[in-house]
Amino acid sequence: MSSAAFEAIAEAAAQQDVTLEFLAGKIGVKPVPDGDHGQIVMWLIRQCILQRPDLSLFPEQGLRVEAYRTGNARPDGALAPAEYFAGKGEWADPSGVLMVVEVTSYDRDTDRRDREDKPRAYAESAIPVMLLVDRSNGTVVVHSNPERGRYRDTHTADYGESIELPGLGITLDTEILKAYAR
Repeated sequence: MSSAAFEAIAEAAAQQDVTLEFLAGKIGVKPVPDGDHGQIVMWLIRQCILQRPDLSLFPEQGLRVEAYRTGNARPDGALAPAEYFAGKGEWADPSGVLMVVEVTSYDRDTDRRDREDKPRAYAESAIPVMLLVDRSNGTVVVHSNPERGRYRDTHTADYGESIELPGLGITLDTEILKAYAR
């Protein structure tokens, strides 16, 4: 299926309040976030604004991803210069994105989608950093240094530890994430 065909399907689904993604040649439904998920994204938005006011963390911005822009992902956050997405439409080229954020959901597809498919798609798109807040494991995982379709460097911190986002000048004290663990 072409990216254009998927985008037409996704537009029709959005009219029924269904959010779709297209990764590794498969259409997937993006789960509706719960309250803790939303709190984590808002905390990250505040952290980015405080530490890097020249950047914005855009929630749910659609990106054309994978090696040949044949996939469509809607990360929980896309960190980019403050005006990067102006005029780019619903599905944007990720070339100016500095980091994507994914917060795991409690559904059966989260393992494959958030821990395998999305890191691969984002690395293939040369997005420098992927931040995964893994609620099932109580960890924050930073993937960086994309090369040949994978992130060469991965650093994992438990909730409560500090973790640096490479090349971004942002350090996260993850203690607050303990309050959102279930």
